[in-house]
Amino acid sequence: MVDYSVWDHIEVSDDEDETHPNIDTPSLFRWRHQARVERMEQFQKEREDIEKTLADSKRKMTELQKKIKGLETSGTDDAKSELQKLQEEQKRAKKEEKILEKKLDEHRQQEKKMPWNVDTLSKDGFSKSVFNLKSETKEETEEEREQKHKTFVEKYEKQIKHFGMLRRWDDSQKYLSDNPYLVCEETANYLVIWCIDLEVEEKHSLMEQVAHQTIVMQFILELAKSLKVDPRACFRQFFTKIKTADQQYQDAFNDELEAFKERVRGRAKARIEKALKEYEEEERQKRLGPGGLDPVDVYEALPEEMKKCFDSKDIQMLQDVISKMDPTVAKYHMQRCIDSGLWVPDKKLVEGMDKAEDEEPVYEEPKKD
Repeated sequence: MVDYSVWDHIEVSDDEDETHPNIDTPSLFRWRHQARVERMEQFQKEREDIEKTLADSKRKMTELQKKIKGLETSGTDDAKSELQKLQEEQKRAKKEEKILEKKLDEHRQQEKKMPWNVDTLSKDGFSKSVFNLKSETKEETEEEREQKHKTFVEKYEKQIKHFGMLRRWDDSQKYLSDNPYLVCEETANYLVIWCIDLEVEEKHSLMEQVAHQTIVMQFILELAKSLKVDPRACFRQFFTKIKTADQQYQDAFNDELEAFKERVRGRAKARIEKALKEYEEEERQKRLGPGGLDPVDVYEALPEEMKKCFDSKDIQMLQDVISKMDPTVAKYHMQRCIDSGLWVPDKKLVEGMDKAEDEEPVYEEPKKD
């Protein structure tokens, strides 16, 4: 059977139509609605304040524990005195934390007991109406995705970068509240690419900061997928969970952050290696001689005696070395030197070599007496 008891506490004062004839009914409804909205906002602010104070208390407790642990290893009188003060402060912090946790729990219970009204009844329906299963399952082509990303970045790049530089949870939440259009895949994709760019530029600290915000956005998008809602409708839930220091959720976030930073470093390294290879190939192409050979490769392949001739730029020594070599081998190496631009003989020397090739005196074995 359907349990209709949930409908027993619904505040629908906006729909009442029995008022005194001398009362401006529309104005009365507006005033009532405004008063209820203000109460709801105040109630939400109280919860956020409690959550923030609790998160600060937990951070304070963590810092105290670290300080106490450090002082416990020291045996000086000053350290013992300071340790005692910190332990007392720790007791007060624990008590304060328990009070805040109790307050938060009471606030949540109170929220559950609050009557529904026009705003809360229509809230979920509105968010669901935005969610379009058919449009979400529609597959976009690669060109469409690229164009969508390009258009979004051209319009909102400044805002995305501002979000990427934020550090505090509250600042991030407020900025997304003011700019909800940033809660999307395009922002996450831009932040990923920006992280890799920063790592390539060796801006490691900045990369780690932007990486943190990248995982924030990715966690929000994953939460939206799991809840099957628009990401803009659930990003506050992410901040609520992460700020209340849910340890399991924190650990999952930190693990994913570290894994992401490692992936970024790997991608950056691969990009640098690829760029170096491309640069080396460009330089090699620039070096190619008139015959299409690389002078570096040709030089490395020369016999040691010929290398010395090129190192000293001594043409006479080169001719002497060639005269003692096998004619076929000498001709092979000299042609490669010319094709690579490693050796460009002057006109007189070319004529001399042509004559020597015709008469073949250069390649003859030296006559024995």
